[in-house]
Amino acid sequence: MQNPTKYSQQIKQKAQELGFDFCGISKAGFLEEEAPKLENWLKANRNGKMQYMENHFDKRLDPRLLVDNALSVVSLLFNYYPAHKLPEGEDDIKLSKYAYGTDYHFVVKEKLKDLLSFIHQEIGEVGGRAFVDSAPVMDKVWAKKGGLGWVGKHSNLINKKQGSFFFIAELIIDLDLDYDHEIKDYCGTCTRCIDACPTEAIVEPFVVDGSKCISYFTIELKENIPVDVSGQFKNWAFGCDICQDVCPWNRFSKPHKEPQFNLNPDLQQFTNQDWEEITEEVFKEIFKKSPLKRTKFEGLKRNIAFLK
Repeated sequence: MQNPTKYSQQIKQKAQELGFDFCGISKAGFLEEEAPKLENWLKANRNGKMQYMENHFDKRLDPRLLVDNALSVVSLLFNYYPAHKLPEGEDDIKLSKYAYGTDYHFVVKEKLKDLLSFIHQEIGEVGGRAFVDSAPVMDKVWAKKGGLGWVGKHSNLINKKQGSFFFIAELIIDLDLDYDHEIKDYCGTCTRCIDACPTEAIVEPFVVDGSKCISYFTIELKENIPVDVSGQFKNWAFGCDICQDVCPWNRFSKPHKEPQFNLNPDLQQFTNQDWEEITEEVFKEIFKKSPLKRTKFEGLKRNIAFLK
């Protein structure tokens, strides 16, 4: 006999054991509210050169097109806020905190697979797929629907207890479960993220022009960075945390407990000179399991040269 309440409790308990900080569940279906927002965002070319954002429009809005007979979206948050940060002074070359350790795609995906295996062992033949920022899934929207937080004016999910330094992952499964409820938006009148963005990428509350974001320029853009944004990067060489760092809710951030996300010891001693003189050999050695592999050696060199 189906027991949605029991299954939901089992899944949440196991998620906690695997190291996930929060787990929320929502009913799989068409994202009616998001459809026009996404369409307008794409029409305004807010995706820049991220062509993949235009692909699979229908699947992006309906998880039932990704998993046959999907009934539930299990959203999970995994904290990456570090206990020890790299220097983030005005002159320091900076990395986004999510990139300090091993690439989250590997770490979180492994835990998701374990959660899916647990469901198969304890509950039975459940069809489903695990996603970590690797398919057309609107993860922030689903996390919001699962009651894990609200989407802030900087378009990141904010959790009331621990802020926004989280990776978001989900299982889309054909199992009926108990569903959580959305919570209200607690941004209020605060505009700190909008005011702090040096490239004015947050074009209006809750709308980010991806093509103006420092993370886009330093990670996604494969061409030369446009000269008209020169001097605006505040020394961020890979990603950018400015809008999160200034958010008052991140005063509740707590250090993560995942050893694989710890700051690479080799990076702790890095000076600006080390960054500027980095060789391909050193890059391959230090960043072999890092998110920085995404930008490749040449991309990192380009970014650092652009900061001068």
